[in-house]
Amino acid sequence: MKGKLYLIPTTLGDTEPLEVMPLSVKKTVEHLDYFIVENEKSARRFIKRITPSKSQPSLQLMLLDKYSDDFETQNYLDVCEKGISIGLLSEAGVPAVADPGASIVKLAHQKGIQVVPLVGPSSILMAMMGSGMNGQNFAFNGYLPIDKSDRKKTIKELEKLSKDKNQSQIFIETPYRNGKMLDDLRAALSPDTRICVACDITLPSEYIKTLTVKEWKNEKPDLHKRPAIFIIHK
Repeated sequence: MKGKLYLIPTTLGDTEPLEVMPLSVKKTVEHLDYFIVENEKSARRFIKRITPSKSQPSLQLMLLDKYSDDFETQNYLDVCEKGISIGLLSEAGVPAVADPGASIVKLAHQKGIQVVPLVGPSSILMAMMGSGMNGQNFAFNGYLPIDKSDRKKTIKELEKLSKDKNQSQIFIETPYRNGKMLDDLRAALSPDTRICVACDITLPSEYIKTLTVKEWKNEKPDLHKRPAIFIIHK
C-alpha cells in the first residue's frame, strides 16, 4: 500500500500546540519521519514542542516555499510509493490554504496518494467565525495590490462585490503594513460598510473587532507587525 500525505497544522504563534489542536496531531507527528516544510528551523521547533521525545536526527525534511517550482518538488512524494507516509507542515496555521503546500496536495491526487487533512487553527476561518459577517457566503482574496491607486480600485471593487452578492470579502496584508491597510480601508469604503480586524488569533494578545467605517474613525489599534486578517461587508 502507498503511504499517505498528512496535512499537519501548526500554531499561529507562540502557544502550546495542544492548547489549540487535538491530540491526534501529536500522535501523527510521532509516527512520521518524513516532512515537507516551509521553513526547516521553525518546523524542527514545532516538532520538538509537540513531540519532545522524537529524535531530531531521524527527521527527513524537504523544503517547499514560495520560491520552489514543480521541477524541484515533483519527487517529494516518492517515499509514499514505498509505503512510507509523509507530513506537510505549514509555517503557520493549516497547510495548503494561503500556503504553497497546495501544489503538493495537487501532486498527491495526481499520484493516487491519500490526502489526510488534520484539524488545527486556520486564521482565515477563525477570523470569519469571530467577525459577525456572512459565514454562508465569503471569499478569500489573498493580498491586495501595493500600488495606491490599484489598491483603492480593488477595495472599491470588493465593496461592490460584497453588496451585490451579500458576500464577505477577506484579505491579508504584510504585518508591517497593517496600519496603512486600515487607513486605506477607512478612506476608500462607505461609512456604513463594516470592517473586521482580527489579529494575533489564538494568542494572549488576540484582537478581533468589527465596526462600521464611521465607527473605525475613532479607533486606533496598534496592528504593527501583528499577523492580521481583514474582512469587509457592505
